[in-house]
Amino acid sequence: MKDRKDRKDRKDRKGLESPLPRRLIQLYVGLALYGASAALLVEAGLGLEPWGVLHQGLAELTGLTIGVVSIVIGAAVLLLWIPLRQRPGLGTVSNVFVVGIAMDGTLALLPGTHSLTVRIPLLLAGTLLNGAATGLYIAARFGPGPRDGLMTGLHRSTGRSIRLMRTAVEVAVVVTGFALGGTIGVGTILYAVSIGPLAQLFLRVFAVPPAPGRSTVVAEGPPHGAILRS
Repeated sequence: MKDRKDRKDRKDRKGLESPLPRRLIQLYVGLALYGASAALLVEAGLGLEPWGVLHQGLAELTGLTIGVVSIVIGAAVLLLWIPLRQRPGLGTVSNVFVVGIAMDGTLALLPGTHSLTVRIPLLLAGTLLNGAATGLYIAARFGPGPRDGLMTGLHRSTGRSIRLMRTAVEVAVVVTGFALGGTIGVGTILYAVSIGPLAQLFLRVFAVPPAPGRSTVVAEGPPHGAILRS
């Protein structure tokens, strides 16, 4: 009787574990889809998410691709974690590279679009896919994106709310990006009002149960309250 109970307990514990391969797949699929969704928003041309406006403006200024600019900005933001004493995870570092590469790759495959009958569906698909990618990536629990960590680091160092820090940072990047030629429009507004509910929905859909005795080698970011970078 005792042996049967022990076997049942072990089976129950095994069912609660989050296999590392599953989480890694979820992380990289989420990041790749995030880059693809950002490319759809760029191709739609109806307004980008805040950091996307900055990336596009800098791409116009420098002649680099928007994906390369995203990687450079992500790396620069990650350096700001040092004085803020933020601890990056595997997902943080992967975010810097995978999103930008996926964005450029998707843009290279997409045909040019001019008609609103195509651009509006692209905008809606990009926003929805961004929410799904956000849920996949954050729920994998491998650490926040570099831009998210900047906001939470500023919150801890200044004592101000995360909402205030996020607003201040994103207003600054939008204004700067727009001044450099980035696109602001109805897509920017749609993203702002929909990404929160979409992210919360997909976080529940893609949530993986925590494994007992998790390793501390890789920093893990809690999904609740996380704000994936744009």
